[in-house]
Amino acid sequence: MNNDIIEGNWKQLKGKVRENWGKLTDDDVDEIAGRRDHFIGKVQEKYGMKKDEAEKEWEKLANS
Repeated sequence: MNNDIIEGNWKQLKGKVRENWGKLTDDDVDEIAGRRDHFIGKVQEKYGMKKDEAEKEWEKLANS
């Protein structure tokens, strides 16, 4: 799924993000708004992941 499609389906994906990434606040999820770079940054910040790990998590989300 490409980034434009993810941004368009963000309302549907929010639930999955909240389920899988409980440390992300509602404000964090709203700020991400389906944007890859914002997701990666927030996951790195909240979970202490390396960039490549966060990118893999984005790919999992994008392909779910």
